[in-house]
Amino acid sequence: MLVLGIDPGLALTGWALVEGHQGGLKLRAAGCWETPAGEPEGERLLRLWESFSELVRRDRPDAVSVERLYFSRNVSTAMAVSQARGVLVCAATLARLALHEYTPNQVKQAVTGNGAAPKPQVARLVRMILGASLKGVPDDVTDACAVGICHQQAAGLRRSLSAGGVR
Repeated sequence: MLVLGIDPGLALTGWALVEGHQGGLKLRAAGCWETPAGEPEGERLLRLWESFSELVRRDRPDAVSVERLYFSRNVSTAMAVSQARGVLVCAATLARLALHEYTPNQVKQAVTGNGAAPKPQVARLVRMILGASLKGVPDDVTDACAVGICHQQAAGLRRSLSAGGVR
């Protein structure tokens, strides 16, 4: 299964294609969609939509996993992130992709076993799990990898439970 993990943001949106294969997970590709700060907000959101749609057409992921928002003290940042997230959720739905949402604590729990793990620990384990260096990439990319890993693990658990007759 190929999962597109997304860490939404207006300025930077991290994305990662995390592929599940026999014996583990591997990172197929990852990056950031960046929108220029000086552009009108609508144009920036449209750029995100177009970037997402192009990647989906090209790589054909089986599912999209996106991080749920947590409340922020900076209301203007929270609003911009929620708008970017909404555009990406809508684009995934329009593309008829299975959409899965995870809280930051669920993502940290899946990657590290600790829902309160610090970012450096999450980043270190993401690199280990995916066997990728990820040197010099923004945190948004590492976070998107973590969201993709989270869904791969959740989907694997669901498959195991249904194969064993547990529902």
